[in-house]
Amino acid sequence: MAARPAAPVHIVPGKGSGCFPAQCPNSGQVTPSSISLDRSIIFPTDPLRKPVVLQLPSNGLRLRFDGPDQRLRLIEVLDFSRTNLVYKNQDVLKGAKSADQPAGSSQGPSFRHVYNRLFGPSYPGEYVPPADQSPYGTYVLSYPGVAFSFPLQHSAWSDQCDFVALLSSSAALPATSMAIFQGPSWPEIRAKLFTQPPQYPRFSAVSSKTRDSFADEVEEFHILGAGKLEVVRRTSLPLLISLGETTPQDLIAEFGPPDAIYRKHDRRISIHRAAGVGNDALHLSPPARGMDIPDTDHSSTNSITDDSDDDFSPHSIGDPTSLPAECFFNYFHHGFDAFISYPTTPGPAFPGSGLPDPSTPLPSTQLTVTKIILHGNVPGSYPFNRHRRSRWMVHLDQSDYGFTSESPYDEISAQLRETWKDKYNGTPEERAMQRPMVLNRGWGDSPENSVEFLGGWEETTARGPRTGPDGHDGGLGNTELFGYPGLLFEVLKNGAVSCLTVY
Repeated sequence: MAARPAAPVHIVPGKGSGCFPAQCPNSGQVTPSSISLDRSIIFPTDPLRKPVVLQLPSNGLRLRFDGPDQRLRLIEVLDFSRTNLVYKNQDVLKGAKSADQPAGSSQGPSFRHVYNRLFGPSYPGEYVPPADQSPYGTYVLSYPGVAFSFPLQHSAWSDQCDFVALLSSSAALPATSMAIFQGPSWPEIRAKLFTQPPQYPRFSAVSSKTRDSFADEVEEFHILGAGKLEVVRRTSLPLLISLGETTPQDLIAEFGPPDAIYRKHDRRISIHRAAGVGNDALHLSPPARGMDIPDTDHSSTNSITDDSDDDFSPHSIGDPTSLPAECFFNYFHHGFDAFISYPTTPGPAFPGSGLPDPSTPLPSTQLTVTKIILHGNVPGSYPFNRHRRSRWMVHLDQSDYGFTSESPYDEISAQLRETWKDKYNGTPEERAMQRPMVLNRGWGDSPENSVEFLGGWEETTARGPRTGPDGHDGGLGNTELFGYPGLLFEVLKNGAVSCLTVY
């Protein structure tokens, strides 16, 4: 989702795609003259499964994105006077006014203009009777990828009428709204508008760099346990990433050069290093006790770049010895970061996965991928719009049983507690090991992203309510970190997973 597109914008739904009165609408190119973001509507308690609506009243537009994949699915033109719309070099409405003039002073295109000048013959549309005492109902005329709402006198409507003659008569008014969507017609697409697989790939425009070509885009990560991740791609065969074995050169060959290489040494969290006896066999991630905490390096959301490695160009990586000993490969347009370091033992296999636990690697000077950080790009979160959203599924056994990037954390936690229940020495130990640490992203001197918490700490902040009475996240935008074997979840107060680290 892009919050600050440049003007002019060519909007093509499904590559990256508003609603009628209880209805909603690709074709050609519809070109608004400019876009200015006014406000957005996000379901604060469920931002990943409900549509996200961007209201653009200064441009007369409303954009609707699906929650899970964050693809633009629907564009509504609600005020034709606010923007110039062009289809195949033909104005949708002659003489549309500029955005600085009052709204509501210009009607939309007439049926004759739509029928004769723009799109030509069409199948009959749908009539929606008025919901109140209004004398006008709404006739929705649909073409492939675009639909118009025409007010029609309810007294003139009849199933037996020729809709062309009816809409050409004085009983019909010019269109009051237009919808742009991907599909053959509005009646066929509306029920699956936000759930059908998009036809086109995402735009690889989250990165600030320009490229002539892009690596095949990532559709989803399947987390198998034991340091194994299967990467499902749009057209290429799935790719297996093995933590501690996959090299930086393997990543570059499959995903292209990273958008940035980042190294930062931050030791502020080392105060929480514990000296107790931990369960090394279980490889518990925080807040387990007794495991050493590496430097809390951070990556792409840090706005301070003085500590990043400007000398290492992402496009000129050849000799592995030229890389810093520990660094992040930031793939903004793929939605993930990879931590590059010397081989370490990955997290254990899930008990029902059928995979063997990974063995301890031999000492080596070969740099490998030791962690993968999957970014949720949750609307309203501190790092929003830095990475493209990464979708994932955790497979706890050999079936498709598990949870996904859209699952609320309460559901995730319940499944993981059940998975690992036999590995704890009683309820007190289980509760102690699942206490969260609070992470504040609202202050510039706070740990930022790709958090390297792989050990334990003694002090935590008591977990309070995730949301206020109005369902909005109050306070400083703090998140909570929850650790399980091989997995580290960063969770917002509404229960959405903002980031998942697999190690």
